[in-house]
Amino acid sequence: MEETVSVLIPTRNAAASLERLLASLGRQTLRPLEVVVCDSASQDATPEIARRHGASVITINADNFDHAGTRSRMARAAHGDIVVFLTHDAIPADDRALELLVAALRQDDDIGCAYGRQIAAPSASASARFLRDFNYPPSSEIRSFSDRGRLGFATFFCSNSFAAWRKKALEQIGWFGNSSIFGEDALAAARLLKAGFRLAYAAEARVEHSHNYGLAEEFRRSFDIGVFHAGETWLLAAFGGPTDRGKHFVIKQAVELFRAGKIGTLVATLCHNGAKACGYLLGRRCHLIPRRLCRLFSMNRRWWR
Repeated sequence: MEETVSVLIPTRNAAASLERLLASLGRQTLRPLEVVVCDSASQDATPEIARRHGASVITINADNFDHAGTRSRMARAAHGDIVVFLTHDAIPADDRALELLVAALRQDDDIGCAYGRQIAAPSASASARFLRDFNYPPSSEIRSFSDRGRLGFATFFCSNSFAAWRKKALEQIGWFGNSSIFGEDALAAARLLKAGFRLAYAAEARVEHSHNYGLAEEFRRSFDIGVFHAGETWLLAAFGGPTDRGKHFVIKQAVELFRAGKIGTLVATLCHNGAKACGYLLGRRCHLIPRRLCRLFSMNRRWWR
């Protein structure tokens, strides 16, 4: 019997994009068993939009949302054998996106997770567009724990903005955990790899998803990444540090912008990368920073409560 699929979407004040996402899901060639929206007490029409498109809606208090804990609860309660997570602003690029993502997971029983390609929205900045192109190349691949010597931190790169997971595999590693300031997807992917599963990147399964972050947002997001890495030291021990990949990204981006003669954009992206570096380094040293300052520096401020 073919494995069934549940689509799970955490939301908060998502009315601006949720209509488009759910309409696109309704046109997919693969019909999921269910679409479940877990809404963090939205103050807009998010729940009404979800119900109008036939999705089941679970409402939680905004203070109870956690990137890891909430997704763990959603995955455990899902009725499908495969759970596909989407963020409310990740829009399938075509009608086969869901089918192609799940097909990548179904290639082999030892593939515990498959994640799709994210392409920049038409309104994306040059920096946001380059980041998507860097992190989501046009070629698919399957990675295992043995690839860590070659790929380092990139071995377990994954995004729950558009990812399919086998429930049995998630259950084996303790789901996504109960609390995470950031990176519950990458952490689960790393645990799957260490447990002997493989991770698939499905470049042909595409969603439109990007963010035009300002300097403060870049700083705060990178601060949270640093906090995440500081709390999961085994990742660095098992896979190596992320610094080489970060340096490669900055250099490649700077060279391409310089060659294109986009000096103004180059200066702006260097400022953004500087904000990221400062945020990350401070996040890695969060244990030395007063908690009230950590909360100020963080994008996920509720986590510090």
